Amino acid sequence: MAVKISHLGYKKLSRVIFEWQAADRASLLALFVLIEVFSHWLWCLMVWWCRDTLNDYVNIQLLYPLWLGVTVTGLFIWWLIGCLSRSGNNGKDLDKWQIMFIVPYTIYIAVIIVMIGYSSLFAGVSLVGGAMLGMVLIKRRYAWRVFLLQVFLILLAIVSPYLGIDLPSLRQLTVIYPMLDTPSYLNYNEVMAIENAVAASAFESATLDWDSMSELQLSSTFFWRLTHVFLALPKAIFIVYMFRTLLLILDDSKKEVLLHANQDELTKLKNRRYGLTQMKQVLKSVEDHQDISVILLDLDWFKEVNDNYGHEIGDRVLVEVAQTLLQSLTDETIISRYGGEEFLIVLPDTNHDTAMIIAEQLRLSIAKQTIIVDENISFNVTASLGLYTLTHDERNCIKQACKTPIQKEASQSLVIPRIIKSYSSKRANRQTPTAQLPHDICQRLICMADKALYEAKGCGRNQVVSANEMLAAENNNIKVLYGT
Repeated sequence: MAVKISHLGYKKLSRVIFEWQAADRASLLALFVLIEVFSHWLWCLMVWWCRDTLNDYVNIQLLYPLWLGVTVTGLFIWWLIGCLSRSGNNGKDLDKWQIMFIVPYTIYIAVIIVMIGYSSLFAGVSLVGGAMLGMVLIKRRYAWRVFLLQVFLILLAIVSPYLGIDLPSLRQLTVIYPMLDTPSYLNYNEVMAIENAVAASAFESATLDWDSMSELQLSSTFFWRLTHVFLALPKAIFIVYMFRTLLLILDDSKKEVLLHANQDELTKLKNRRYGLTQMKQVLKSVEDHQDISVILLDLDWFKEVNDNYGHEIGDRVLVEVAQTLLQSLTDETIISRYGGEEFLIVLPDTNHDTAMIIAEQLRLSIAKQTIIVDENISFNVTASLGLYTLTHDERNCIKQACKTPIQKEASQSLVIPRIIKSYSSKRANRQTPTAQLPHDICQRLICMADKALYEAKGCGRNQVVSANEMLAAENNNIKVLYGT
């Protein structure tokens, strides 16, 4: 696919940039570089056009070879875009063209930084921003190696004056350079210090008029700062925009992954794993005075539905039952597909009597549903439900029974003599180990509800059975639940 300027629109870029093939992404990066090179070419044109005005602080003689190099680089990248577009996704050819693109560009941008004048803004955007953009659009190992190459070139440019190497630069000040033998690519703080020192000495010796010196100094500084802003700021804005788009896409992908990971594809309910996770969270966060009820719902004769009407009708039954559950229960209720034709329902802060009423209403709502196969065939489905309610008293007893010997000793050691200061008592209270429910409490609750469900199936189906009522004859329900 050939890359066109029209692809740079916000909506278009957001949709397709991360879906393109490797060759297309490399072509797009080359196009961005071509736009950057064109901005350098326009800057050279502007300086040449205003050469009479800018002659005092721009070395016009060096402008022409730089302008020629920018033009050749632009033509080379233009040609390379076509080669990348035609190369397809052939691994070896694509790697070759990517290397031919990024290595010359790295050398080119280092030359531009040296000749136009070192600036933390310009160099920083080119070094960090360019590498980050490259990692999005081409192979990351290539972008990383080129980043290291550019770091080396910039460090080499910085230490060159100390090695006696005078690098060419467009930046000049007619007033300063005849006086000082100083490299012209110093950063702004160094150049400003030199200019201030020269201006002060010139004023004291009356060599130059102060107003003339100040005007030249301000004009030069203003021009070069505008140059670096012009060369760096658009690139910085675009790179930030690109990574903003990338983060938005990653956020959407994360939501989609979590949705598929936590949701049953057929019924759109929470799946078993996520339902159990939410159940554990409810058990951890429930207050001391609240009860928790668990319902296990199973459709009656569901295998016969699949055998007689086909799996498509069976799937429709599951979907309609799931919708019934969603419409009949509140948002606080945890509803998940536990497996096959079984559904797990967790009712936070719901006592036994209320849970029995809710379960009976669910049974009646499901029984009223008519599944239409065709004009002549329809049928009704029923459900059996097993329920178990964990009361707050039982939950506290389980916590006490599950204390480890160490926790029990720690609790007993909290008897502190009165002579100890009050802050020590508070500290000891903060260190009191909190009694926790056993890690398999969810499975034990579901097991109790499953026993009630099995009883409902054995008693003729289409009914609600309470595990609490089944265990009413026992002296201690906790023994049955916790098995101790």
